[in-house]
Amino acid sequence: MPTITVPPADAGLFPLDERLGLTTGSLSPCLRRDVVWLGALLPFAQAQAVLQRFGAADIPTTTLWEHTQQAGAAWLEDDQQTYVGVERTRWQQEAYQPRLRKSVGIDGGMVNVRGEGWKELKVGAIGTLAAAADLTEDQTSRSTALQYTACVGSVDDFSPRLWQLAVQQQVPYAGHVAVTADGAGWIWRLTADLFPCSTQIVDWYHAAQQAAALAQARFPDDAAAAQHWYNTLKRDLWQGEVWKVIAQAQAAHVSANYFVDHQRRMDYPTYRAEGYPVGSGTTESGVKQYKQRLCGAGMRWSRPGVNRMIVLRSAAMGGHFDQRWAAA
Repeated sequence: MPTITVPPADAGLFPLDERLGLTTGSLSPCLRRDVVWLGALLPFAQAQAVLQRFGAADIPTTTLWEHTQQAGAAWLEDDQQTYVGVERTRWQQEAYQPRLRKSVGIDGGMVNVRGEGWKELKVGAIGTLAAAADLTEDQTSRSTALQYTACVGSVDDFSPRLWQLAVQQQVPYAGHVAVTADGAGWIWRLTADLFPCSTQIVDWYHAAQQAAALAQARFPDDAAAAQHWYNTLKRDLWQGEVWKVIAQAQAAHVSANYFVDHQRRMDYPTYRAEGYPVGSGTTESGVKQYKQRLCGAGMRWSRPGVNRMIVLRSAAMGGHFDQRWAAA
């Protein structure tokens, strides 16, 4: 029988694969989107189980990891290309909205970075504040449409991310902006740079903790006396009479530097009357939501890997993952 030599086939694409969009990998575009979204919400083993149970899709955890890292890297690169410094932002008078009310929260948590140990995760949360007249009797403030940003890095790394989110959320053009945070110095220096006209508020609960520390320092061996004095200090704080706290501490020869430094950020009656948040609960909730994904048992992230996951997690937390995916 004669031998027939067949030339090698050229690389090609099966027509059905092309119709399904399987041009760059084993996942269709819709499945890839859902894989990345689940990877941003859940540990990869759990995401794999969800896909298998509800989608009958048997996808290895390594594939989940690869696709989330690829998407996170692309989004992070896109963000970095669109960062605009404060000094390069031009004021547009027509964009100013005197009645627009925005809340900004800044906080931090700790994430284990492989080869570096525990590093600070800097988090920003921006929302729209309800008008004081629209609050119920049991509300002192209400923030809605919360959006988040974060990074593991320096303040210089975090600043452009927070400013980008602020511009997207129209914070520079809002007539009312309240920034609520704890007493960390880097937060207030950053606030002065990005939001110089904002109302700055030290988280009430953090201030109350500092008052408790004063009471403990004055009465280290008398719990009842410490509690009594703490109740007095806390009442004065809530009423905005920080000068009383400072005077009492100085009379008792206890350092009141924290309250001296932040006195202008502790006018709590005015903040409550304006409907501004006196607590940083929304930001602390954001920190916890990031850590749920980043700080599971045995998780050790590289620094690039953790920041890639953060950008995906931010979109999922803010409820605009699909919109960003469609725009990518």
